[in-house]
Amino acid sequence: MERLERCGRWLRAGLAAGRVRRRLPWLLLAIVLLGSALKDGDLVPETPMRNKRNPLNVYFVKVAWAWTFWLLLPFIAVTTYQFAESKFLYGPMKSILTVLRRLSTLLVGTAIWYVCTRLFMYIENLTGMCSTSSKLSEPRRLYATKQECHQDNGIWNGFDISGHCFLLSYCALMIVEEVAVLEGLSIEQNSKLRVVINGLFVSLCFLTVIWVFMFLCTAVYFHDFSQKLLGVLIGLSAWYGTYRFWYLKPFSPGLPLPNIPLSSKKYSYSR
Repeated sequence: MERLERCGRWLRAGLAAGRVRRRLPWLLLAIVLLGSALKDGDLVPETPMRNKRNPLNVYFVKVAWAWTFWLLLPFIAVTTYQFAESKFLYGPMKSILTVLRRLSTLLVGTAIWYVCTRLFMYIENLTGMCSTSSKLSEPRRLYATKQECHQDNGIWNGFDISGHCFLLSYCALMIVEEVAVLEGLSIEQNSKLRVVINGLFVSLCFLTVIWVFMFLCTAVYFHDFSQKLLGVLIGLSAWYGTYRFWYLKPFSPGLPLPNIPLSSKKYSYSR
């Protein structure tokens, strides 16, 4: 428990000035630019991360939104309720309504994930052609989708917007936005609630490190530059359009409490 407390305190200190939230979008863009340059210059060494079947890709990245969703759900619920009750002195019912409003952030994120991934698949199918090793005497078959092509052991050549660059950037930025609420939340030192929140917080920070690392691996090993750049720009646009624009409006899931503008000096984690 003591180690968890020290770890949580150290990680919170890193978020105190809001530097991570301010610099992470630029870091992600820099990774795409530099990673693509290394890839195009054939300067990247052979490592297990080049294999798409590596454990981090199979067990984490392939289900990145599920990991992000199920860790953020209890974190947002507990911290929002605690903040509403202890700082704003809301009653139980108003606190619960505030929690439900904030949890709708995850529904928005799910909609963004679903629409964007479906759009990427549609674009790849629309722009692609299938290359197969069929004999010249056999009639040439037309394939409508990447899945049909792969069923005949073909190779689909289409414009494959990097879903990894999109989703990993969006998930990392979303987590960093949500965990910053801890800078204004005070909890009793030895309470069970503090242990739960610290555990969720440390887990989310660890998950963010994985997302950024796998984002780096995608940048240096996979996709063309334009596919990666477009993917990360869509991820950044989704984050900016929600946390920097829509969530500032009254009819929205709202920002993590206490909804202070970024320029305010009252809270270091403020928006």
